[in-house]
Amino acid sequence: MLYSVDLTVIWAFVIAFAVFAYIVMDGFDLGIGILFPALRPGPERDTAMNSVAPVWDGNETWLVLGGGGLFAAFPLAYAVILPALYAPIIAMLLGLIFRGVAFEFRWRDPRHRAAWDVAFTGGSVVAALAQGIALGALLQGIAVEGRAYAGGWWDWLTPFSLLVGASLVVAYALLGATWLVMRTEGLLQLQARRLAQRLTLATVAAIALVSAATPFLQGRYFERWLAMPNVLVSAQVPLLVALAAYALWRTLRDGGERAPFLIALGLFALSFLGLGISIFPDVVPGRITIWQAAAPEASQIFMLVGAAILVPIILIYTAYSYWVFRGKVDAHGYH
Repeated sequence: MLYSVDLTVIWAFVIAFAVFAYIVMDGFDLGIGILFPALRPGPERDTAMNSVAPVWDGNETWLVLGGGGLFAAFPLAYAVILPALYAPIIAMLLGLIFRGVAFEFRWRDPRHRAAWDVAFTGGSVVAALAQGIALGALLQGIAVEGRAYAGGWWDWLTPFSLLVGASLVVAYALLGATWLVMRTEGLLQLQARRLAQRLTLATVAAIALVSAATPFLQGRYFERWLAMPNVLVSAQVPLLVALAAYALWRTLRDGGERAPFLIALGLFALSFLGLGISIFPDVVPGRITIWQAAAPEASQIFMLVGAAILVPIILIYTAYSYWVFRGKVDAHGYH
């Protein structure tokens, strides 16, 4: 089905871009926190922390842009989705706050560093798990009556949402491991490479499980993924996932440093594409389309002018910060 490109579609892609940018840039950051128990206390954990220290605090910019953009451009969707997902969203925010505090205090309170490391891991796992649960709950469907959420407090808690939550934790851990392969050397890099190989298998299994379950959540998902002639197009996505997973495994085995991280990002991009195939043009799957949820055209134009100015600025300073802090890192910083 073809869709005309208008302001509403443009805003949908702006928000999708912001969400994907957050996943990419904060994913490896959360992944390092998830992997912390697998790293030895001392230089290994300090090196892992140093690898993200210059950039981690700006990664949530994209989360704010995505959430703020949803509120401004699609207020009806915001009003429906937020009440349905209050619990996982609050858990995510608390996890992000807690891990941010732990990140700072582990350096300034060395006497209790072990406790702050546990807090850093806990906050990372809770934030990643909550994000996945929220996504799973959105995919499985939200009860809507009129223009309001009509479900209960615990509707988000289902086996499918927990599966998606656990899958995202594993995938973020893979992203964190490949980031360490790219940014570290010596024994830590070897340890990260071994972890990345195991996590590649786990991530592919998680993607397969979620992908197998999704078409049976709603009839429209089944039609888009498995009915003819849609299957001729949609089948290319799992094929590309399989090829990317094989390439990731090969580059890890053959000693690649940058390629594993880039291919892992490719897996996330393909998964995000699969999500788009499932739900577009809905913003609340099966209930509310982007056009039904959209703000007035004058509001969209006004906000688009601001986004056209701010998004390039954010991209420039983000690219500059990553460029300045490129290269390898050890327990004492970048070199």
